[in-house]
Amino acid sequence: MSLKPVEHVFHDREALAEVLAQAVATNLDEAATTRATAILALSGGTTPALFMRRLAAKRIKWSNVVVTLCDERWVPPTHVRSNARLVRENLLQGPAAAARFEPLYVDVVDPESALESITRRIDALASPFDVAVLGLGLDGHTASWFPGGDRLAQALDPNAKASVLPMRAPDAGEPRITLTLPVIAAARHLYLQIEGADKQDVFGRIMRGEGAMAASPLRTLIQHAVTPLEVYWSA
Repeated sequence: MSLKPVEHVFHDREALAEVLAQAVATNLDEAATTRATAILALSGGTTPALFMRRLAAKRIKWSNVVVTLCDERWVPPTHVRSNARLVRENLLQGPAAAARFEPLYVDVVDPESALESITRRIDALASPFDVAVLGLGLDGHTASWFPGGDRLAQALDPNAKASVLPMRAPDAGEPRITLTLPVIAAARHLYLQIEGADKQDVFGRIMRGEGAMAASPLRTLIQHAVTPLEVYWSA
C-alpha cells in the first residue's frame, strides 16, 4: 500500500532551501551519531544548487557522511552538465569537504563499460541510504527514470537485483546512469524538491493520475517507498 506524500509549501526558493537543508542535516547528523556513517544521495539539475549550499553550511559530522548521486549524465566531472560538478561546487565546500564522495561516473566510453565497477562501489555503501533527495522533470521523470527509457522497466522493477543501471531515452540528452527503484525506495528519508508553477502542475497531474502522468515513474516510487515522500515546493 502506498503512503501519501507529505507536502511542504514555501513562498520562495530561499525559504525552501533553508528548511530542506535543515531537515536533511538533522537526518544526517542523527545517522552519523547512531550508525557512525550517514549516506546521502543527491540529484542534479539547476534546482538543488541553493539547497546544497545551505546544507554545506550546516554543522554536521561531515567526516562521517558519504555523498553519492541518484543519477548522472555520462559526461566528465568538469562538464557543465555533470551532477558531480554540481555537488563539488555547491556542497563539498568548507567543512562539508570532509564528506566522502562516491560519483557514478568513470572515465570510460559509456556507462555500460563502467557498470560493474560502479555497482561494486554503490553496493559497498551501507544500506538502506539515510537520505535521498530527488527532482522532477516536466515529463514526469525523476532520477534518470525517463518515460521511454531503454531500461525503464528494469529500473522500476521493485524486485530488481541491480542497484545501478544505464539509461538512454529520447529526451535524456546524454546517456545516463541511475540508481534503481529498490535502492531509492528503501531510503530512510525521501525528499522531492520542486520549484516553479510548471513543476507543481506536473506533480499535481502525477498525483491525480492524469493522462500520460498516470504512468510517471514517480507514482511507482510513491507506491513502493518505505517512508512517505516529503515534497518541498515553492513558486
